[in-house]
Amino acid sequence: MDAHSCVSALEEAIAVYGKPEIFNTDQGSQFTGNLFTGVLIENEIKISMDGKGRAMDNIVVERFWRSLKYDEVYLKDYNDMPECWKGIGSYIQKYNSFRPHSSLGGITPDMAYGDIQDIKLVS
Repeated sequence: MDAHSCVSALEEAIAVYGKPEIFNTDQGSQFTGNLFTGVLIENEIKISMDGKGRAMDNIVVERFWRSLKYDEVYLKDYNDMPECWKGIGSYIQKYNSFRPHSSLGGITPDMAYGDIQDIKLVS
């Protein structure tokens, strides 16, 4: 993951979804450099960075990525990117709509937070 690909993803997300009030990252060099922080500053987005050695700050997101990798990505041999996007999109749909979560008292995220099907993946 280099700074240019992170900036490209950030700019695409802003173009598609609008700018957030605040953006949180870890202290990786791709996020702390002028290239990435410059886009945030230019768009008047507040910058939030996790403290050094604070892996627990992102525990929920890290757990989701682990689940996605081990339950979907590592088990599949995608032939191309469209197939990959379809597989990951299907996994996220199941994760949010059908998979009960112990941290939510055994209900799905959609039940806890409302139906979020309006959100689309940035491709």
